[in-house]
Amino acid sequence: MVLLFLISAVFFMSSAWGQSSSSLGVVVEARNITLPAGTQAVLPCNSPRMVWTRDRLKDRQRVVHWDLVRSIPEYSVERILDMSPGVKERVYNGFNKGRITIPKTAFTDGNFSLVINNVGAADRGVYSCNLHHHYCQLHQSIKIQLNTTKSARKEKRYWDGDKTVFVVLLGSSVVLPCVNRRPLWTEGQQEDQQQVAHWDWQPPGVRPDLADRLVDLYASGERRQYGQLFPVDKMSVSEDAFSVGDFSLTISNLQPIDKGLYSCHLHHHYCGLHERRIFRLMVGPPLPPPPPVLTAAPAAPAVPHALPNDDPSYNVVELERPRVVNVILPEHRGHFFQQLGYILATFFLLAFIIIIVIVLTRRRRKRGLEYDLQRSKRRGHVTGHEDIALDATELKVCNQEHLNSDYKNNLLKERDMSKDRNKEINGRLWK
Repeated sequence: MVLLFLISAVFFMSSAWGQSSSSLGVVVEARNITLPAGTQAVLPCNSPRMVWTRDRLKDRQRVVHWDLVRSIPEYSVERILDMSPGVKERVYNGFNKGRITIPKTAFTDGNFSLVINNVGAADRGVYSCNLHHHYCQLHQSIKIQLNTTKSARKEKRYWDGDKTVFVVLLGSSVVLPCVNRRPLWTEGQQEDQQQVAHWDWQPPGVRPDLADRLVDLYASGERRQYGQLFPVDKMSVSEDAFSVGDFSLTISNLQPIDKGLYSCHLHHHYCGLHERRIFRLMVGPPLPPPPPVLTAAPAAPAVPHALPNDDPSYNVVELERPRVVNVILPEHRGHFFQQLGYILATFFLLAFIIIIVIVLTRRRRKRGLEYDLQRSKRRGHVTGHEDIALDATELKVCNQEHLNSDYKNNLLKERDMSKDRNKEINGRLWK
């Protein structure tokens, strides 16, 4: 019990740390960048899902449609109906009009279930409920299989491991469930107020929770720059960031004081998007000044001296470009404790399994000894019975031999007596 409690505690703590680290967003990119002082740095931060454009028909960005896949006589896919907010449902088969429908309040309460009246044999197949949100680039789908029967006793509903299966009586009605009540599917407004992008700067030796905020960007056009940390003539983000999805930070005239950890945070609360991109910026020594250009005198133009293995037509010295090494940065302290929790949980689980194996092995050996003792006792009991049976048979044989010998002696005596009597009778007759 103590071991199980420790394992559960470790898993709970590790999950709690994981949740605290993921609350800031998912890290999708991390790299190291080293540039010489005096140059310009561009920290890329792009996401097509953050592009926002004002659409007069926002409701058309959400669509639900039901499809049917039949396996008999051959596999075929048929669109049953589709619907968008503010648009009446569209049924593709005239036979199904008035017979198959979905609730009119689907995009209000999130109930996209399909209602089928007067179920027939032609309605059998696999139905799929498909939800598409083109604005957020999300697509969700569920499958339900519909079978029919002529007996009311055979009506049932079960799960076959892949999808829900309905067995429905012919001529009855059925509701194929498809429910999604996330605000994403039930609200179609105020998207621009829920998109935020911001840059943070963490100087060397500063904890992540004490990082400085540089700038906040909102899809509505509002922009907040924080004091001298984001000087306009030094740092900038594109004015049309939300139109093209490019939130890259440009830093001009790099200086050693600009080094540190820069992080780009993208939040789309409406679509559920939370991403982070981390850049460790290092500032190296400035580039050496270019060599002076030799000017020729008017009277005697000087011919530039060509170095060995160089093209004499050029007088440009190529400088070695700084090398950039991409290194994935770890999270913060929560990442270390999370990995430690996983290691401890694995260790305790292996110890628990080893203890169980030892206990089972000892019990098996004990049972084997008891079985051998019982078997030896049974053998002793059986051999005792066999000895008694042998003694009895030997006794019977001895008794029979004794009786046979007595019988033979009696016959011999009678024969001798009969011979004596015959002699006496013959003697008397001769006399």
